[in-house]
Amino acid sequence: MNLRFLSPMLVAAALATGSATHGDEGMWLYENPPRQLLKERHNFDLTDAWLEHLRLSSVRFNSGGSGSFVSEDGLVLSNHHVGADALQKLSSPEHNYLRDSFHAKSLADELPCVDLELNVLQSIEDVTAQVNAGVPAGAAPEEAFKARRKVIAGIEKESQEKTGLRSNVTTLYQGGAYHLYRFKRYTDVRLVFAPEQQAAFFGGDPDNFEFPRYNLDVCFFRAYEDGKPVKVAHHLKWSETPLKEGDLTFVSGHPGRTSRLQTMAELEYLRDEQFPYTLVRLKRLETLLGNWSNRSAENARRAKDDLFGIQNSRKARDGGHAGLYDPVLMGRKAEAERLFRTRLAANGEYPDAAAAYERIAAAQKAIAQQALRFRLLEANHGFNCESFEIARTLLRAGEERPKANGGRLREFTDSNRQPLELDLFSEKPIHEDLEILKLADSLTFLAEQLGVGDPTVQKILAGKSPRVRAAELILNSKVRDVAFRKRLYDGGSSAVAEAKDPLIELARAVDNEARELRKAVEAQDEIKQQAQAAIAKARFALEGTSKYPDATFTLRLSFGPVAGYEDNGQRIPAFTTLAGLYERCAAMGNREPFDLPARWVKKKAALDLNTPFNFVSTADIIGGNSGSPVVNRAGEFVGIIFDGNLSSLVLDFAYEDTVARALSVDARAIIEALNKVYGAKNVVRELQSGRRRG
Repeated sequence: MNLRFLSPMLVAAALATGSATHGDEGMWLYENPPRQLLKERHNFDLTDAWLEHLRLSSVRFNSGGSGSFVSEDGLVLSNHHVGADALQKLSSPEHNYLRDSFHAKSLADELPCVDLELNVLQSIEDVTAQVNAGVPAGAAPEEAFKARRKVIAGIEKESQEKTGLRSNVTTLYQGGAYHLYRFKRYTDVRLVFAPEQQAAFFGGDPDNFEFPRYNLDVCFFRAYEDGKPVKVAHHLKWSETPLKEGDLTFVSGHPGRTSRLQTMAELEYLRDEQFPYTLVRLKRLETLLGNWSNRSAENARRAKDDLFGIQNSRKARDGGHAGLYDPVLMGRKAEAERLFRTRLAANGEYPDAAAAYERIAAAQKAIAQQALRFRLLEANHGFNCESFEIARTLLRAGEERPKANGGRLREFTDSNRQPLELDLFSEKPIHEDLEILKLADSLTFLAEQLGVGDPTVQKILAGKSPRVRAAELILNSKVRDVAFRKRLYDGGSSAVAEAKDPLIELARAVDNEARELRKAVEAQDEIKQQAQAAIAKARFALEGTSKYPDATFTLRLSFGPVAGYEDNGQRIPAFTTLAGLYERCAAMGNREPFDLPARWVKKKAALDLNTPFNFVSTADIIGGNSGSPVVNRAGEFVGIIFDGNLSSLVLDFAYEDTVARALSVDARAIIEALNKVYGAKNVVRELQSGRRRG
């Protein structure tokens, strides 16, 4: 069924009948792994060596997603949909790698990716005391925020200069802790293999977030250093042990964001204001890009990755929003908060925590008053195109870089300089016609939301219609020229001002208001962060520290057995097979998006159709886990996460394991397809031996 028909009653039943203790719940910090839980529930001893090997084999994609090293010669495996951004940027009308597949038979054939960065977590340090010591007691929210930003920037800069590693301080437990993560960066990344998108995303949007599934959602890259494949000490061995239902599996990946520790005031804001706004915007963009794509094959190629991302986000938000309307989920959240607040009041030792909930509610209300203008003017929803993003970055870089490191906007600190420049100077294709389309629509959206008589709207439109204004801005701007960007970035604010570029001048015209909106929201976020820190401190004291924080797009460990489930009285097996792919295609009349690439039709007879294809487990995942390796007790690769089912879409707010499932591609299907459909025997040999040959 389509996600918009997800039954709140199904979610409610799942949450009501699920395991009371949710034993396999958790996106666990590597620095605080669930050793006792694994021993008690699964008789598994989690050793330091096992954990370190998995950590150093795990990879984060800056385009949003996860992956893993699968050979000592830097071969990296992720999802096709994680690699889609790189595939799109490498493609052209003559070579549509996103649609048609790619296979490098030798190192010389591997294609250098555009602005792709991979990160591997090297070390973790708790810097909570250092961060908190840098914030004066009793400081006003704005001053406290500035002080916190300054001390974090200093920690990151010192670490990066000392180690040479990308260093980022991550806020955990909504402000209860701060950990410094150090990453090895790889920016010379090359494409090795990708199947056709139709094989990777068989069933398309109708089957997205569904199960059974039949997707070869994989993409291989290779990391290079000094022009040669990198030699890595840690990579995942391809398992030779058949995976079966009931087997314990582990997922090592980078979940992006969850909201499980948020208060009821924050959840109600998401339900009543943020999600409705987001869904209106996503559905608008989906219609815009869908209609534009239908006009020509080239339009469809250019918009393919953007459209997929919007459709995926829209379905995910639909499911999450349904969860927030579910009385069982929200009732359970409200009762848990009530009980803890009652406990705080009775204890009397944590007055700051007891009062924190009201402070959060007041701050959230203040944020709500600024939210619309903030989204449109600072989050760029009113200027939705890459050209404006570049223009604003150039404008602000000229103003921010002369400041002391600790006083800059976070994206311009020294620790973020290399990632920022990698993106700013990217040679990725930016298409004028698509930019005009997106900017015109977002300017229209801006005027609709704020009113055409709003002074800022009038200043932005300059007496023209959104379409005319968008075309004027895009066609007369030079920001899509990389050499132009480098000249202005190196020249600073004076060079930026002298350029008189219309998009930069538009960014300048709204920058004062946008910055003030950001400052106001950040001040309220600081209030919330301090309040959440007080709650976390009390929770640690009363309940211990054996809890996991909300997801932060940093490395986490999840686990759970391979397990089928029941849905509406029907038993859903844990595995699908290659035979099921062909059966699904035939049942749907071989029509799009259930049609098969020609080579899959031709090679059917060569395949072992009993090969397991996709499988489900109870592992706790969320967006950002895409591409995460799935390993067995021996730490061997058995699959790769690519999705969750419909019932998993409430995992943003609460875990459940009755019908919610994580979806993976089985390692056996990857080998079978590479060998017999694509003839990619060089990749198969490397996977099975753990090293490149020849």
